[in-house]
Amino acid sequence: MKASILLIEDEPSVQSTLGLRLRSEGYVMDTASDGTDGLEKATTSPFDLIILDVTLPDRNGFDICRDIRQAGLATPILFLTARNQTIDKVLGLKLGADDYVTKPFESEELMARIEVLLRRVPVRSGYGVHQFGPIRVDLRRAEVTRDRTPVYLSAREFQLLKYFIERAETTISRSELLQSIWGYNEKTLTRTVDMHVCSLREKLEQNPRCPELIVTISGVGYKFKGSKEF
Repeated sequence: MKASILLIEDEPSVQSTLGLRLRSEGYVMDTASDGTDGLEKATTSPFDLIILDVTLPDRNGFDICRDIRQAGLATPILFLTARNQTIDKVLGLKLGADDYVTKPFESEELMARIEVLLRRVPVRSGYGVHQFGPIRVDLRRAEVTRDRTPVYLSAREFQLLKYFIERAETTISRSELLQSIWGYNEKTLTRTVDMHVCSLREKLEQNPRCPELIVTISGVGYKFKGSKEF
């Protein structure tokens, strides 16, 4: 299962060329041409990586990066920048970016940096086939179906679901999930966990407003209510 990537880039040629290359590599792509649209998508949908141009028509990438982090999202951010000054790169990293590539860039270098950032979360791992109601999860193949119909999960969503299944009936704190799945410490804001749990519920629960699979444990975190392994 390939990762989902959000590309926030206003140059049509870069957006088209880079988007085409990433899709050809099997990544699931979404794009935004300005900072306002990009920030909205970044904070309302779960992505495994955000590629963010520094120079945008309405807001600069530094401000968007800051706002994404202030929203409590731990999604890796890779800056694309035409600025080659060290101070700009340091500023980006201090605001919460994970890496940067200077324009013009070699596509192979960019692909390598993307792979390094996404390697934080192993997607195809674990074993066993689990069934709970109409939902079937094959951890070996990273496949999820509902009533035999494929359910698309992002790489990060699948890893989160796998983590829940392997710890069924155990209360798991948000800080544990953030550290284990995203690699961030417990002092980091936790909205990213809640957003991904919400997305999983929308895709897996019979009634997402009254979840039966992933239940909230008030003041602590979440508990996955069991599954049957084959």
